[in-house]
Amino acid sequence: MNLSKNQTRELVTGCINNTRTAQEALYKLFYADMLRVCHSYLPDKELAKEAFNMGFLKVFQSIKNFDTEKGELGGWIRKIMIFTAIDLCRKELKFNSLTLVEQDHEDDFFIPASALEKLYYEDILAKIRTLPYATQTVFNLYEVDGFSHKEIADQLNISEGTSRWHLAEAKKKLRTLLDTPNGNNAGKERSNKAV
Repeated sequence: MNLSKNQTRELVTGCINNTRTAQEALYKLFYADMLRVCHSYLPDKELAKEAFNMGFLKVFQSIKNFDTEKGELGGWIRKIMIFTAIDLCRKELKFNSLTLVEQDHEDDFFIPASALEKLYYEDILAKIRTLPYATQTVFNLYEVDGFSHKEIADQLNISEGTSRWHLAEAKKKLRTLLDTPNGNNAGKERSNKAV
């Protein structure tokens, strides 16, 4: 969604003035991408749609605060959608504080690029969805959306150490899922029993 500064300014001004055509154009322009963002944080399609609609309501209510000179409109909307999805996610799950063990080797959880190239977006999303909600959310925030552990901790009201643990746990579980056929360990267990 690369809009020129003039297009962005025109769209934002129209939304500030409650011009229905500008609001509709903004909604349609970002619909698919922002619904996908919400869906990546909320496994239930209805909850994702609810977060999406609540997020767009927040966008329209606070668009007067968006500065076209300081930021990119799509990034600003994406951040609102992420935080709205997380807020809704908080109602559905609890982030527990855990006693953590420091990870010495983050590379232990490296997922080979060849495994990722074989998967489509939906396949990857399905694998991520098998993670516990809290672990899934931390993984998405860190790996997909580029948040730091400090930002994640602040947003989710958890410690940075808990955020790091969830990320390491997500990578460990995803590696296991990606290394086994059909994403389960049943194939490994059967082949071991046959030997």
